[in-house]
Amino acid sequence: MSDEEAITRVLAGEADAFAVLVRRYRDNFARFATRMVGNESDAEDVLQSAFVRAYRALDRCRQPEQFAAWLYQIVLNECRSFTTRRARRARWYDDDQETLASIAAESTELEEADEGPSLHELQRALDLLPAEQREAFVLKHVEDVSYEEMSRITGAGVSALKMRVKRACARLRELLEEVAHD
Repeated sequence: MSDEEAITRVLAGEADAFAVLVRRYRDNFARFATRMVGNESDAEDVLQSAFVRAYRALDRCRQPEQFAAWLYQIVLNECRSFTTRRARRARWYDDDQETLASIAAESTELEEADEGPSLHELQRALDLLPAEQREAFVLKHVEDVSYEEMSRITGAGVSALKMRVKRACARLRELLEEVAHD
């Protein structure tokens, strides 16, 4: 069943047809959301919210043949909202950056050194990027999305996205070099 057919069926009252779309896109969006919010548990919450939003707004999907891009926008917006709420809570509960830095230093000392950055170190470095750089990097280098598609998803221009990816790569390189030297 194509995306268009599934959408038509859902809009005609066959709610079970939405499960086809969820199964089709769940794994890709789960990987993306995990990279954006930092862990699988939070990504699950984000995805659940995104799929509910998509279901409720399905009649506003103007181009059913572009459902994946439309859903990407919803998932991306849910990731943005989640990270904003999480940052607000973090500021509310702990404004002390020195405490956070010492906790990070202690956890780094406990980890075993190996040849390259671990997935945990990579995710931690991604988490330190500004949200716009993180999402551009993840879309380009993890999800392998073209700049034109990224532009449609995020609403940012292609040149701005290229700059964000370039800056994200440079900053990630710096962060991972710091880990390697510690």
